[in-house]
Amino acid sequence: MSLYFDKLKKPFIIAEMSGNHNHSLNRALEIVEAAAKCGVSALKLQTYTADTMTLNINEGEFYISNPSSLWFGQSLYDLYEKAYTPWEWHEPIFKRCRELGIIGFSTPFDHTAVDFLETLNVPFYKIASFEMTDQQLIKKVAQTRKPIIVSTGMATVSEIDEMVRTARENGCPEIVLLKCTSTYPAKAKYSNLLTIPHMKDLFNCRVGLSDHTLGIGVSVASVALGASVIEKHFTLSRLDGGVDAEFSLEPKEMELLVDETNQAWESLGSIHYGLTKGERAEGRRSLYIAKDMKKGDIFTEMNVRSIRPGKGLETKYLDVVIGRTAKTDLKKGTPLSWDIL
Repeated sequence: MSLYFDKLKKPFIIAEMSGNHNHSLNRALEIVEAAAKCGVSALKLQTYTADTMTLNINEGEFYISNPSSLWFGQSLYDLYEKAYTPWEWHEPIFKRCRELGIIGFSTPFDHTAVDFLETLNVPFYKIASFEMTDQQLIKKVAQTRKPIIVSTGMATVSEIDEMVRTARENGCPEIVLLKCTSTYPAKAKYSNLLTIPHMKDLFNCRVGLSDHTLGIGVSVASVALGASVIEKHFTLSRLDGGVDAEFSLEPKEMELLVDETNQAWESLGSIHYGLTKGERAEGRRSLYIAKDMKKGDIFTEMNVRSIRPGKGLETKYLDVVIGRTAKTDLKKGTPLSWDIL
């Protein structure tokens, strides 16, 4: 079987729409068009309803009471009601993605969402960080025998291992693990990107980053550590509001992310020493005649100098040259060579 992500030759950038459509299908389609213009690889939705996510209770643990949360003062149910993408929108959104040459896919949050997305022939699935310990959901998605991208969030090594084993045992052909900090927005200092190469080696799979920080610096840095898939929330304008707008990229920023992660990826190259294309050894220092000389004159530190460019003898031979005599008359600016000694 030919696996999708085995074909990657540059970072695979996912624009996450989430609830930034603000319950307008026209705006959702505009987000698709803007994402495609930015050069992203894919656009991701989230497939759930408030009832498949939580209970309609407005108190206790069902109420967001943390004042530092973006969603402080709302019940979970009300938040998901505000953020969800109507299921009947998925087909026109995915259709527009195909027309524009990008991939449309989604994050399912329960069995019904997986069954629904299968009717739309999504090429692969995303598992959210809070759902990666839901073994029943992992089994259900793995049994579609499609690749899975998983945000690891606050998961421990043993939890990731259990998820990976469950997915592989149930037929998942490929897993991509994303380093993720499950705060919104996240701070760069808590990103711990050094986990990325460790996770790649530990679980023998592709790795990437689900980035909730502001800006693009963390995403670009992740590429140098082996990230081949990067997910970022995306909106037309943060000023338009929306449940995730505050930590979403706008079009110019997303375009910059695509360009800079590609540059970072290209810069990795291979292990190489010596000249590369465009470099010139002539730019180095070498030995040159610094004053006009007559045949038989002695080379001294007054008439031989180490200067640029590099067409003369290497500077390490200066001590060998000093004290020897000129075979012929020499003009100032002549590169030193063995045949004139």
